[in-house]
Amino acid sequence: MTQLPHGSHWIAGEKVATAARFASSPAQGASHDFSVGTPELVARACAAAEDAFRTYGWTSRSERAALLHAIADGIEARAEAITAIGSAETGLPEARLNGERGRTTGQLRLFAQHILKGEYLDRRHDPAQPDRLPAARPDLRMMQRPIGPVAVFGASNFPLAFSVAGGDTAAALAAGCPVVVKGHSAHPGTGEIVADAIAEAVASCKMHPGTFSLIQGGRRDVGEALVTDPRIRAVGFTGSLVGGRALFDLCARRPDPIPFFGELGSVNPMFLLPAAVAARGSRIAEGWAASLTLGAGQFCTNPGIAVLIEGPETEAFAKAVRAALTPVAAQVMLTDGIADAYRKGHDRVRDSTGVRDLLTSVCDRRNATPSLFATTGDDWLANHALSEEVFGPLGLIVTVRDGAQMVEVAQSLAGQLTCTLHLDDSDTTLARRLMPILETKAGRVLANGFPTGVEVTDTMVHGGPYPASTNFGATSVGTLSIRRFLRPVCYQNIPRALWPDDLADA
Repeated sequence: MTQLPHGSHWIAGEKVATAARFASSPAQGASHDFSVGTPELVARACAAAEDAFRTYGWTSRSERAALLHAIADGIEARAEAITAIGSAETGLPEARLNGERGRTTGQLRLFAQHILKGEYLDRRHDPAQPDRLPAARPDLRMMQRPIGPVAVFGASNFPLAFSVAGGDTAAALAAGCPVVVKGHSAHPGTGEIVADAIAEAVASCKMHPGTFSLIQGGRRDVGEALVTDPRIRAVGFTGSLVGGRALFDLCARRPDPIPFFGELGSVNPMFLLPAAVAARGSRIAEGWAASLTLGAGQFCTNPGIAVLIEGPETEAFAKAVRAALTPVAAQVMLTDGIADAYRKGHDRVRDSTGVRDLLTSVCDRRNATPSLFATTGDDWLANHALSEEVFGPLGLIVTVRDGAQMVEVAQSLAGQLTCTLHLDDSDTTLARRLMPILETKAGRVLANGFPTGVEVTDTMVHGGPYPASTNFGATSVGTLSIRRFLRPVCYQNIPRALWPDDLADA
């Protein structure tokens, strides 16, 4: 199914075109023109979102659940068109896009089910004690309430699940917050079709049209205008450390600072303990190679670092990883910019002191091939740059002298989305030394697996200490992500007639 983009923004229920246009840069097929966003359009969308919040923020949970289901239905109704343009724009295979679409609609429906239960509201009640001495206690009730309009920046590497209708948008809408999305220019056609589905759902559910807006393209001033608009109360972002940090600083410098929930970067280290390597090193090597090259390594949970204790089993492991990576063919990266950054990251690691080249090849334009390097624990600890993310299929083996240096490497880590232990029962003593450290470094700690694969559930944590994310107490995946866009309100002696409906239902 072919659907030519209309190329317009969605501003408060209306398609809005601008005279200035930008052309998409697809991995294959024809390019299309899209309207360029402006700070003026940002202001218009934010004003509409603030107006919408006065009603949308007080809708019932069942009304918001119906909206989330309607959005999911609209996305599924456009499945063929989304896959066609998404594959052309990003180079991702149809199977991957179909799976990501299912994850996106499943996430919307999961959030709808979750808010209907009401548990996320954390409703509490301390009854009045009028006879308490020396002073009476008032009637106190508390629950979580939506914070207001939310700005969302679409991600480059997930055109559906972390983009226009992705986790940040779904969480904000579930919480009762209108959303203004800054679409990613890597896949504007995909974002546009999804926005069409959201706008249709908002209209069919008779919500205020300012509940959702999409702004495409634009220079840096568009993003800056969005995060500094006084009507925006929080920002969700998935992207680079440099870009995210710049927006984070803008949020902090506002006259009224607001939370910036940014996912910025992670190398997702794996610690391979001796007994596990001796028992099944070749299987771990094959699993790592598959995880490392999945989607050309363009996952925020891509495990880029493997830490092992020196010995013959470690040498055999390195050979097994090299053998598993050698036949992997070149894969198309999402954008020319990402491919260029991967090449620069590859060269930075290759040229670092103490780094040995185990497998490398030339990347052709937008294509990426896997690379494998090795270094020692001493050189790792002496060069912080080796712990910086390279977004793509690049692996670095860090060989340490002993368990003590493995612990030292763990302590040297910056914040991570994930840390992984590969262990057998006889590795438990060393694992117990590592666990308290890894728990402070990552939002998710896993054993005998690979982190590329983030379940959308009640228990998932996709976040971590900086620079993995800018708010260590939050997650951008799973139902707990809704809490980012809520704040507690205490109601003291408020008459029942003035309670929010959710407080009355408690």
